[in-house]
Amino acid sequence: MEQNGKGIGAATGLAIGTAVIWKKEEVSVQERSITDLSSELQRFKQAIQATKDQVQILRKQTADRMGESEAAIFDAHLAFLDDPGFIGEMEQRINTKKQAADWACQSVTGEFSSLFSNMEDEYMRARADDIRDVGNRLLQNIIGKPPLDLGSVKPESIMIAEELTPSETAQFSEAIIGMITARGSKTAHAAIMARTLGIPAVLGLGSFMQQIKDGDTIILDGSSGEVIVNPNDSLLSEVKQKIVEQNQLQASALQEAAGDAYTSDRKRIQVLANIGSPQDVPDALANHAEGIGLFRTEFLYLENTKWPTEEEQFSSYKQVLEAFPSKPVIIRTLDIGGDKHLPYAELPKEENPFLGLRAVRYCLANPDVFKTQLRALLRASVHGSLWIMFPMIGSVSEILQVKQVLEECKQELATKKIPYSDQIKVGIMVEIPAAVIHADELAKEVDFMSIGTNDLTQYTLAADRGNEQVAHLYDPTHPAVLKLVKMTCEACHRAGIPAGMCGELAGDARMTEILVGLGLDELSMSAKAIPQVKQQIRKIESSQASSLALEALHQR
Repeated sequence: MEQNGKGIGAATGLAIGTAVIWKKEEVSVQERSITDLSSELQRFKQAIQATKDQVQILRKQTADRMGESEAAIFDAHLAFLDDPGFIGEMEQRINTKKQAADWACQSVTGEFSSLFSNMEDEYMRARADDIRDVGNRLLQNIIGKPPLDLGSVKPESIMIAEELTPSETAQFSEAIIGMITARGSKTAHAAIMARTLGIPAVLGLGSFMQQIKDGDTIILDGSSGEVIVNPNDSLLSEVKQKIVEQNQLQASALQEAAGDAYTSDRKRIQVLANIGSPQDVPDALANHAEGIGLFRTEFLYLENTKWPTEEEQFSSYKQVLEAFPSKPVIIRTLDIGGDKHLPYAELPKEENPFLGLRAVRYCLANPDVFKTQLRALLRASVHGSLWIMFPMIGSVSEILQVKQVLEECKQELATKKIPYSDQIKVGIMVEIPAAVIHADELAKEVDFMSIGTNDLTQYTLAADRGNEQVAHLYDPTHPAVLKLVKMTCEACHRAGIPAGMCGELAGDARMTEILVGLGLDELSMSAKAIPQVKQQIRKIESSQASSLALEALHQR
């Protein structure tokens, strides 16, 4: 019997497949003591090494398949496996209390997970999932339970689970063509990975999950969030045809993506790629990116156990610039804090890190860290067209400060007769409302602006983008957010500089016409979204786009 459910459309696309209910077996052990301490410690250390090896393999597989930005999730797992507070506590209980390694692991994981879950800091609360994930993997290795193997999943399967961890989603094979979870939001790691893999996903389906049985035929719409269980033949046939058309459109879009994107009335819109490391460049080139609109440099720091050297950074920046020799490469300076934590950075404990010492604020407070990055960028600038972008700028005084530090770095290099380009462009990421309100003054000081809709949305709507409880309030298409986008574009154009967007909204082809209508000159997105967005741009007529944008600004 056909049944319909509605969740959160977290990764666009249609899929028809067979439900595979993933009932995760909870590993549970009983408290017990040991007599052979040496043997138990050896078993524990072997399990830690096995866990590290598995996580390293997962990280590499994820980097190769999805890119460094997604793979960096596993750096937190590796950090916990070296954490003297976490692993050290387990070892102490084995040593002093003669607890069995499996019981020590289970109890410490539970205590740490509960502790982190109850913290006020949103970032620290999110780490509870990482602790459970890595702690459970370690426990499985201690008791000799083989790790998860999704190799036996049959083709055309749709994975159904209460929730999915990053390490689970990272192991999805091509046999899995869609995913549905009871919990989660668009900003969950599982949703991000699904979008990167290009499979449709519906999260937060809630109690309707109980209506799905193993082997049921499922229609999954990752755009609308609709899930249909055991559809009738007529609907099945109709959706199959839509999927055929969807695949044809995607193939056609990729074929056409090599050319520049112009609207039907010849307005040029640049379409660039967001990347997290040089390893993401081949995917950007394959999808015909017209340059890099956002290189998130923090991943060079997150994958390190110490501050990356000037030489290490120079090498990465040079590699990306050489891949796009005559095209813009926008490299964002270090953006840590908020939900991005560096263990070696000694960030202060803050009540609300999203409103604290993060991004450019941290860099200005730590000039040695900042200057190391800026010198590496300047040295790399001779290898391409470098555009430096500073995140979280909120005032003219801040942009003047960062420009002053940049000038000091130029002088340092000049003194040592180290060359750098004199054609570098300097810009800001517009992600706090103050930058929009003050955009006319800021525009006089920079060569470009790029809107980061992820943070701009959460700061405008006071809705944490990582909090499932307010996921329904986090809406980048909210008219208030769109008005800020339009205000930014108008300020840029009055100053004669380009207005771009590098937030997630830029890669949503359903919004392309509105974004063009709001006045954006450049859109930057994950590489896989580029062909479809370019195809959408070519269908747009500017005056109609402006009218549609006006309607969006006045929606209720």
